[in-house]
Amino acid sequence: MMQRLPKWRGRFEAVIDELKSKPFLWGDHDCGPGLVGNVVNAITGEDPAKPYRGKYFDAKGALRIIKRKGFANLGDMVASMLPEIHPSQAKIGDIGAIKTDSAFGYALGVVNGERVFVLMEDGIGTVDLLQCERAFKVG
Repeated sequence: MMQRLPKWRGRFEAVIDELKSKPFLWGDHDCGPGLVGNVVNAITGEDPAKPYRGKYFDAKGALRIIKRKGFANLGDMVASMLPEIHPSQAKIGDIGAIKTDSAFGYALGVVNGERVFVLMEDGIGTVDLLQCERAFKVG
């Protein structure tokens, strides 16, 4: 099981600052490898997105990977890597999954108190933690 590194909070803040103005790009800076993968790596030193980086370049390719791995949606894929918790238990640095109407089923974000960092087309935005239907513990 992943563990948070000592002084993880500074690395968490640094990676969020780095990602704030980076534009969305499938396979590099999307909600999986770009946001969640980089944040989990900063907090724990482990990169759960490493096997998927550079393996797809559009939504169709990302969805193909999820389905080939046998998952019904993106939330189920994350659940195979991190322990699922109730969203009310999520703490700073944990992962939130927001239900969508897309084929992915969920969009991923990173919990920051009562707000969740999510990717937008031109950088990072936030949504209310209450929008998360699922959450996953990081470390």
